[in-house]
Amino acid sequence: MILSFAIWIPIFFGIIILFYGSEKPSAGVRWLALVGALLSFIATLPLVIEFDIANPSMQFVEKISWIPRYDINYYLGVDGISVWFIVLTAFINIFVVIASWESITTKVSQYLASFMILSGLMIGVFCALDALLFYVFFEATLIPMYIIIGIWGGPNRIYAAFKFFLYTLMGSLLTLIAMLYLYNVTNSFDILAWHNARLDIVEQILLFFAFFMAFAVKVPMWPLHTWLPDVHVEAPTGGSVVLAAIMLKLGAYGFLRFSLPIAPDASQYLGPFVIFLSLVAVIYVGAVALVQKDMKKLVAYSSVAHMGFVTLGFFLFSPLGIEGGIVQMISHGFVSGAMFLSIGVLYDRMHTRQIADYGGVIHRMPVFAAFAVLLAMANCGLPATSGFVGEFMVILAALDYDFTIGLLASTTLILSAAYSLWMVKRVFFGAITNEHVAVLKDLNAREYLMMTVLSICVIGMGVYPKPFTDIIHPAVINLLQHVAVSKL
Repeated sequence: MILSFAIWIPIFFGIIILFYGSEKPSAGVRWLALVGALLSFIATLPLVIEFDIANPSMQFVEKISWIPRYDINYYLGVDGISVWFIVLTAFINIFVVIASWESITTKVSQYLASFMILSGLMIGVFCALDALLFYVFFEATLIPMYIIIGIWGGPNRIYAAFKFFLYTLMGSLLTLIAMLYLYNVTNSFDILAWHNARLDIVEQILLFFAFFMAFAVKVPMWPLHTWLPDVHVEAPTGGSVVLAAIMLKLGAYGFLRFSLPIAPDASQYLGPFVIFLSLVAVIYVGAVALVQKDMKKLVAYSSVAHMGFVTLGFFLFSPLGIEGGIVQMISHGFVSGAMFLSIGVLYDRMHTRQIADYGGVIHRMPVFAAFAVLLAMANCGLPATSGFVGEFMVILAALDYDFTIGLLASTTLILSAAYSLWMVKRVFFGAITNEHVAVLKDLNAREYLMMTVLSICVIGMGVYPKPFTDIIHPAVINLLQHVAVSKL
């Protein structure tokens, strides 16, 4: 029942908050949301504590008949690939609640309820072993995020919300068709049973592209990434944090759970195509980030480039590459989430995200500047930070796969350093040129707590990533053994 608790505790608290709250700000609602977020996180800890590292198969399995006529079940389970994302989702939700403590003043209960429900739905995506259950959770995440962007977003929030909804929904419709086809072949919605379905190469290629449309949009991969910068710019701070830290991971996770094991031959056949798209994301989108004037938009393009590293690692079909991609996903959850929280700290004080409006922030906010520089270094892939571990693993795997691909992939270290340090230089260093910057106050206790905890996570994972890779490794080996067996 651990997985059910992890899914339904935040959803239950979200519903309670929705009915309990009102239009006016209330400390009681905020504390209720924080208690719910903490309980949700505590509920996920047994997944790591009791996880059997030696067992590559699904653990903590729950299976209850849902719609017997069509063999549809409430079927949950986790392996080394998914377990960390469940913990990460619950963990990040705590910071979303804390970050909104003072910045959200209208419809507070609805705002917090949306994030609590969204957290439960995203955990459901990582747990679901029944394809229809997965699809319900996967699509249901659109609703609270659409509401969050559309109500609490910036001036162009309606445009951004519609773009987000349409892009992600259109891709997912093809996935539903693919799922129905696989049900027709296997008479089951069991995802693990689909891994053993015997499909010819034409079927696999068609299924691969059907899944690819949904997952590539969600990652997002170039050239399907154009919705992300607009959404990040308009979303409130909490929305940007969840979108970057967790929602982008849903697409990458879909590749590992559906595309590679269900269509292994097509995945290997089309691997060079995905590698090409990933390298374009790493190099071209990284270069685009260099010319951004809005801090959120810069970090948004940075996310596209870093997630390009993830898909690159997956389609190298090596343990080091896939494990590196998964580690990069976890690290990106910490680093990008913390960077968007940092931008939120400045926006709450200055009400602008334009880089040109800042300068010399370090003179008024030295503690905050120290945290921001650390996070920028992690975003660059500095050794001893979490950002280095996954990128280094993927680069090594790429060099082993093809020297040229490894060389091109390594350019991310140069580009990410360029745009991250350029932003830090313009925002934090130099003379104070803006009278509004001159009156800034450093972090309060709430903000200091958030930055401290996330910085510890970034450094801890960078210095000692072994607990993460130990859990991930057996499941990745099991996946590759499955992919290596031809279904033709």
